Amino acid sequence: MAPKGYQEIVSIDGSLTNHLRKLNQWQWWFLVALNIFFLVIGQSAAILLGRFYYDQGGNSKWMATLVQTLAFPILFIPLFLIPSSQEPPTPLVPPSIKILALIYFSLGMLIAGDNMMYSVGLLYLSASTYSLICATQLAFNAVFSYFINSQKFTALILNSAVILSFSAALIAVNDDSEGPSGVSKWKYIISFLCTLGASALYSLLLSLMQLCFQKVIKRETFSMVLEMQIYTSLVASCVSTVGLFASGEWKSLHWEMVTFGTGRVSYVMTLVFTALARQLCSVGIVGLIFVVSSLFSNVISTVSLAITPLASVIFFHDKINGVKVIAMLLAIWGFISYIYQNYLDDLKARTTQNDVSGSHNDSSA
Repeated sequence: MAPKGYQEIVSIDGSLTNHLRKLNQWQWWFLVALNIFFLVIGQSAAILLGRFYYDQGGNSKWMATLVQTLAFPILFIPLFLIPSSQEPPTPLVPPSIKILALIYFSLGMLIAGDNMMYSVGLLYLSASTYSLICATQLAFNAVFSYFINSQKFTALILNSAVILSFSAALIAVNDDSEGPSGVSKWKYIISFLCTLGASALYSLLLSLMQLCFQKVIKRETFSMVLEMQIYTSLVASCVSTVGLFASGEWKSLHWEMVTFGTGRVSYVMTLVFTALARQLCSVGIVGLIFVVSSLFSNVISTVSLAITPLASVIFFHDKINGVKVIAMLLAIWGFISYIYQNYLDDLKARTTQNDVSGSHNDSSA
């Protein structure tokens, strides 16, 4: 029998999508594991490279925003390699080009704004502090999923959301918190609020994407997932490019490259690998929305954010005081609470399906 997440992906009429119906349990788990790998590796690498960019002399917030979506053309490779579905067309009327364009444009604009807020947040925060604040996105997503996606809001999920909120609050009131180079308290507060706001907006984006797949697009295939990622990233990249030139930051890019702490080649490679890592992370995020749910996708993001502070200690020698340790443990506790709830839901689903199957066999006999 398939796990709970497998059963959650349903089309509008309540049946499994044609794409996932073909997958057995092990294929489904492999797809989930692959997307988790993309998300965790991509997100951790992108945060560390973003901090490295600022530490070595980079200062363009719009460039840091642009590289988060600029590598979207590489997604055309899997899009062309994935064969078209051979299933007969569904009786549901697909959305018009205008509707799809409006969805992609709106989500792309939100993504650009979200990426900008994340860039400002990382500018004045250490990688470990930034990651722990970002972990609050799970609490935000639990709320948005409840109101937008009709996600169950159980005691364990509520416990997870509250614990993650406490984790962020500890970081906020920590008197020893400071930026990577001793920035002022005012700049620290700005970065904290930007990161917190970006986490909330990011969670809203995940729920809106899931809602679009279920209610508007109505074709939950991986090709559609890739198309959404490509076109929203295209819009976000255009917005970021306009911001880069309108702000005048493009004039300082050459000077950034010349004065970059580890050299010109390192400057270019940092931006390139940041772009690739962000795109890898985005594929994993949207893939998990497609295969499981937006809340599960955000939980895996939170796991990565709980791991990143340890990596920042190794690579950037970030200070991990007692408050940060407690905040990180709370983030892990919040994640475990949600996973345990997922386990209970899966156990209940298995029991129910076994009872239904047994009743059906008895009636057939």
